[in-house]
Amino acid sequence: MPGKESPSNRTPPLGELEIAVMEALWRAPGQSAKNLHATVGSARGISVNTVQSTLDRLYRKQLLSRTKVAHAFHYQPQVARQQLIAGLINDLLGRFTNDARSSLAAFVDAADQLDEGALDELEQVLKERRGEGTSS
Repeated sequence: MPGKESPSNRTPPLGELEIAVMEALWRAPGQSAKNLHATVGSARGISVNTVQSTLDRLYRKQLLSRTKVAHAFHYQPQVARQQLIAGLINDLLGRFTNDARSSLAAFVDAADQLDEGALDELEQVLKERRGEGTSS
């Protein structure tokens, strides 16, 4: 998916509902606010209008595109999940540019907390990026 960068080249901060909406659209692109409300809104006890406002914010942040279908917009992610996560991580790490060692150590600690295989997977990805490993 082609990504659009914000004018400041920073990934915009996202709230919990915005992340839930993005996750739903990565799983099933092309949904309307009404469809997304059924997926992420009703369980939270929020209105269709709140979901619509969230979609509009994500559209203005250039994370979604939209197409008019009949009387409703249908939304598509403009960035891949991995691209968005990488942007958020880069923005965070960029705040600590004078201490790369601590930033990297914190990143490894975070990977270690995901599950037992996360560090192994991280190591394999790093090897592949450096051209030392084989792709599976």
